Amino acid sequence: MTGAALRDGADEAVELPGAHCSLWWRNTPPMPGERVGAIGHFAANTPEAAKAVLDEACRVLRSKGCTLAVGPMDGNTWRRYRLLTERGGRPAFLLELDNPDAWPLWWRSAGFGALATYSSTVNAALDRPDPRLARAAERIEAAGVVIRPFDASRLDEELKLAFSVALRSFRHNFLYRPIEEAEFLEQSRGLGPLLSQGLSALALHGTDPVGLIFAMPDLLQARRGEPVTDYLIKTLAVVPGRAYAGLGTVLMSHIRERARSRGITRAIHALMHDSNHSTNVNAETTRTIRRYTLFSRRLA
Repeated sequence: MTGAALRDGADEAVELPGAHCSLWWRNTPPMPGERVGAIGHFAANTPEAAKAVLDEACRVLRSKGCTLAVGPMDGNTWRRYRLLTERGGRPAFLLELDNPDAWPLWWRSAGFGALATYSSTVNAALDRPDPRLARAAERIEAAGVVIRPFDASRLDEELKLAFSVALRSFRHNFLYRPIEEAEFLEQSRGLGPLLSQGLSALALHGTDPVGLIFAMPDLLQARRGEPVTDYLIKTLAVVPGRAYAGLGTVLMSHIRERARSRGITRAIHALMHDSNHSTNVNAETTRTIRRYTLFSRRLA
């Protein structure tokens, strides 16, 4: 084993012939009854190299007191994590993660099993009325919540509002661990050109941000010489509370109408945890186009 350059605050890097990864055992996401060690920045050229580097990663994490190895995950779920495990026949969409199709098999061969599964779906019925919308919109308006476009010309200020929503909205998510605002801003600034496309919005209750939707046209279609018919819903978040029940539905409808006015006819709901309630939104009109898996291996 030789030391490779550390990235993203990793505690150690492992590099073997034909494979490498990074390890985290401090400040990792919590799991009841477990001490999680994360394996990220994974890459391998052969199944033998993959098994060797994953076995070595598990050995190191075990020596640090971890009881469960989780990956691929670059330290936490705010960064890159999961593997694409069912590609389907549709071309890649904007911001989608990708990996060689053999990698999930190599993780399983190294003793890892599925810890959590995720999916991306497409909704091609944007003109279909949502029966919940009228009541939800009436409730949100009565509460005094205002929805306005995301202003990418004030990127840091707007991202700080989004961070406030994300911290409160995601805190009960699987493997959630909070991060500092500075890290969130550093991660998100690169999205500025995409957030300026007019399909993202914030919801405010007075001056308090209570909801957000980050959406953008699938510009990969344009790069392939195709018409842009799809838009991507990257993030939908609403702070907890009965006062904001239905706000997610209203935000999605708000962006859907903006997309339709631009001739965009389909929505991609990206990388959702399969137990996430948002997968039920428009469930009758959506179909799954991709599946992803986060793996784990017990460190006995």
